[in-house]
Amino acid sequence: MMAIIIASIFVNNFVLSRFLGICPFLGVSKQLDSAIGMGAAVIFVMTLATLGSWTVYNLLLVPMELTYLSTIAFILIIASLVQLVEMILQKFSPALYKALGIFLPLITTNCAILGVAVLNIDEKYSLGYSLVNAIAAGIGFTLALILMAGLRQKLEMADVPPALKGKPVAFLVAGIMSIAFLGFAGLGG
Repeated sequence: MMAIIIASIFVNNFVLSRFLGICPFLGVSKQLDSAIGMGAAVIFVMTLATLGSWTVYNLLLVPMELTYLSTIAFILIIASLVQLVEMILQKFSPALYKALGIFLPLITTNCAILGVAVLNIDEKYSLGYSLVNAIAAGIGFTLALILMAGLRQKLEMADVPPALKGKPVAFLVAGIMSIAFLGFAGLGG
């Protein structure tokens, strides 16, 4: 169990190792507040999507021999959950809802969430291991997002050459962060 947690957060980080979820990683990492809010939303959706996809796959698709529909079923589950999160944020945290903007509905197309659901099925994890993997992967996603937001806020005050301002320096920083996370390889067994 501990190996899954360490691997999902550090070693096989979905953003920095598998390059899944790059769109919100680069789009929402300009401010620390929105990065934390997006990370919390992704953890919530990733955990519930794993619960829903594991249940639908093992209790419906496998017994009915419809496993070829798993990707469509997982996307429907994720889209439904994102709509739920969007309605909750709009009702209870309008400032965060406005700060996340277009990136909130784009959680539906966040490949990291679909990737976790597919990986849990491919690895034949039990429901408990799947949920642990989903929460840890969400924490890893949030960690990468927060680190990137902190670095981008520092870069706003730095003397960056005009040709590198904005996205170019963000890509360079993301690449360096990916290389730094390679240092965690070998942790957790």
